[in-house]
Amino acid sequence: MAVSFTVNGKAASVDAGDDTPLLWVVREHLKLTGTKFGCGSGLCGACTVHVDGKAVRSCQTGLKDVAGKKVTTIEGLSPNNSHPLQKAWIAEQVPQCGYCQSGQIMQAAELLAKTKKPSRDQIVQHMDGNICRCGTYPRIVRAIQRASREG
Repeated sequence: MAVSFTVNGKAASVDAGDDTPLLWVVREHLKLTGTKFGCGSGLCGACTVHVDGKAVRSCQTGLKDVAGKKVTTIEGLSPNNSHPLQKAWIAEQVPQCGYCQSGQIMQAAELLAKTKKPSRDQIVQHMDGNICRCGTYPRIVRAIQRASREG
């Protein structure tokens, strides 16, 4: 039986097993490949998306858990990459390999939606658990600070 939900503002209905990870629903069924597979265990944050505005690890969220809910992926954050975080990421030259960046941005977007002007400590605490294997953490913090000022 198909599960219906909204993804990036559009109605979606996917016929897959109830416990199919949202990550694979988004990537394989909906062809939205900005969300990345990192560890498959919910530990790295590369697969972070929003479900009803809350950042979740899509590799650990079953399809049944999003029935009737609003899912936002990196593709839905802004229609033209104009979100303050996306602009700040470019201005601060955050990515190296770029693999974790969609998850980092989605995690940061949840913070800025709740706290318009977070302190450095709030940023570090909120982003804890989103791993950047290239070690661009100082640039990530600066980008979030910039987005909070300019957004």
